[in-house]
Amino acid sequence: MATKAVHLEVVSDLSADAFLAAFRRFISRRGKPTNMFSDNATNFKGASSYLKEQLKLIKSVEVQNFVTQESITWHFIPPTAAHIGGLWEAGIKSTKQLLIKTMKSAVLNLEELVTLVTQIEACLNSRPLTPLSNDPQDLQPLTPGHFLIGAPMASFPEEVPSQPTSVLKEEMEFNSTSPKSVLEEMAPGVPKSITTKNQVE
Repeated sequence: MATKAVHLEVVSDLSADAFLAAFRRFISRRGKPTNMFSDNATNFKGASSYLKEQLKLIKSVEVQNFVTQESITWHFIPPTAAHIGGLWEAGIKSTKQLLIKTMKSAVLNLEELVTLVTQIEACLNSRPLTPLSNDPQDLQPLTPGHFLIGAPMASFPEEVPSQPTSVLKEEMEFNSTSPKSVLEEMAPGVPKSITTKNQVE
């Protein structure tokens, strides 16, 4: 059986150290993968220098030494088989859409950005993997969250503490309402029982 889920990390820069720190966080939370897949260099022909820098980072000595020590095999997909990466490209596209839709022109500090990205991850991992039923008595559909934590993802915070400063209030309102609007506008397939009821006890 195969399934899919999204894991997002925020890094401070594009250095090998920052990448490895994010990779270690991933392993600590999700477990060590046996295989990793990435686009190949020839897929980046005509692409931005940013993408080429990403490939250079992945192929750096520091990163490759780390994955070798951890017995992780890193695969680069063939240049003529870009469709192989279609699954993760779809996840990247959804993440970008949610970020743009949610942030708009807002300027976030690192803590706010990490929080928002994590909530977007929860949104993406709340999308049903099985067809939705019209029967209210039917079981909840399976989501990636069931495979990650054994249950649907928890509902998002909505309450703004009383009498915060005007600046804090504006930031809190952004952080509390934007994930909700993300679910309502960008993920209509998410069952309401997942988005409105806290499943964490």
